[in-house]
Amino acid sequence: MKITRVRAIPFAIPYRKPLHFASGHIDVADHVLVEVVTEDGIIGIAEAPPRPYTYGETQASIVAVIETVFAPAIVGMSLLGREQVREKLNRTVGNPTAKAAIDMAMWDAWGKTVDRPLHELLGGYTDHLNVSHMLGFADPAVMADEALRITGEYGITSFKIKVGRRPIDLDIAVCRAIREAVGDGAELYLDGNRGWTASEAATALRRMEDLGLSRVEELCPADDVLGRRWLVRQSPIPFVADESVPTPADVTREILAGAATAVSIKTARTGFSDSLRVAHLAEGLGVEVVIGNQIDGQIGTACSLAFGASQRTTAHHAAELSNYLDMSDDLLTERLRITDGKMSVRPGPGLGIAIDPAKLEHYRTDN
Repeated sequence: MKITRVRAIPFAIPYRKPLHFASGHIDVADHVLVEVVTEDGIIGIAEAPPRPYTYGETQASIVAVIETVFAPAIVGMSLLGREQVREKLNRTVGNPTAKAAIDMAMWDAWGKTVDRPLHELLGGYTDHLNVSHMLGFADPAVMADEALRITGEYGITSFKIKVGRRPIDLDIAVCRAIREAVGDGAELYLDGNRGWTASEAATALRRMEDLGLSRVEELCPADDVLGRRWLVRQSPIPFVADESVPTPADVTREILAGAATAVSIKTARTGFSDSLRVAHLAEGLGVEVVIGNQIDGQIGTACSLAFGASQRTTAHHAAELSNYLDMSDDLLTERLRITDGKMSVRPGPGLGIAIDPAKLEHYRTDN
């Protein structure tokens, strides 16, 4: 099971409609397909989505660090030497999605080697997750109609609402319009992407107490240390740390500092190995975890699904698995499916997905 090659293939797939949020916007999925090839001819795959406004990575930097630093360091190592690989990768600071994609591709290759589904190797708690959908910035009526459409087409009744870039009154109007449209039975929660100040967030939460929000995420920057702690102390609902906790050490610091009361796990930044660390750390601290979305394509979504289904704690809440729906296409031979608000893991070995060579050839940008 020795690694003989690591490939980083950039590709670009347009979105049918851009997704806007407080820290940026996405109109093209300019991601990187990462392949780990073994001496047995097995190819494990994963997806690295560059988010320069969050982690500082670009498509070009992901390709460069994999080809010039990471691949030479791990070629010749075993798929089962994940801790040794992790040690080598961590000698280079940053580059979280490049590291995560290599880790997940190794796990996928291992699953294919032993002919077992990856969610079983990771923990095997369940074979499906409830799905939550992310709603980006738009007028209140447009966002309410989008929520109703998603419910009608896919049975999804859990929605993350992006806030923080507009005046508070407009954000509140959006939330009220969506609640009125979907009814009291649907789950609504907020993601500010650090767009509000602590005082603005506190005001917004007070004015939306009647909306039955299930949680809120990164309403103000964690770097506003005292303001963030002040806000979290008065929050009547779980306050989720996301981009402020890219590593297990960050999770520990933010939770013990009182800067959050829950954690979002994104396999795109912590892979499977560190996601397991975060999930087990959170369980030990008595902190809830949710499965977030790095605006992944279907490859990244399959990774989030496999991990989320593997653990009891991550399977408890609806997982953010649907934003690939806004992409105009993808690289898989068979699309992921959402039925009655749920997504089931694929039955095959590893992630249970396969790349369509013709689509990859069409969308890759290194030709």
